[in-house]
Amino acid sequence: MQTYQQKNKSFSALLMIIFIYLGCNSVFAETASNADEQHAQKNLNMSGLYLGFYPCSDCTGIRTTLALNKNNSYVYISIYVGKSDREIIEKGKFTLGKNGNTLVLTPKKGSTTTQQYLIEDDMLIKLDEDGERITKDGADGYILKRKDVVNQSGSGHGGH
Repeated sequence: MQTYQQKNKSFSALLMIIFIYLGCNSVFAETASNADEQHAQKNLNMSGLYLGFYPCSDCTGIRTTLALNKNNSYVYISIYVGKSDREIIEKGKFTLGKNGNTLVLTPKKGSTTTQQYLIEDDMLIKLDEDGERITKDGADGYILKRKDVVNQSGSGHGGH
């Protein structure tokens, strides 16, 4: 039986493989007009790995990982800690909301429900179905924090 630390290392390794694979995979790539290219450029700044631990009423918490790729694709992985070791994986496309301050995740298949996040610095704050901040108990727990996993040296970009 694996220990929690071994499972966590295995999970991290799996995420890295998925992140690298999807980041290099051109299957999701699309051609874009000039306006779309400018919008896509903003999305490129969002690419990265975002981690969080959401509140859960019937488990210890929901370990959440969101990988945003440069080609506007994403991989969303959640595990209900203390309830199941099963990883729930969702793939799809992400776009910026109308005002450019929200991120919208649209699943590739299965669910037709989109997820929305408020963009703040290196954090994504989960919004409810109406695009509003979550206000129930534990609302401060619905935050994904950016974690840089790939050093992009030579890009000439020194940050935000």
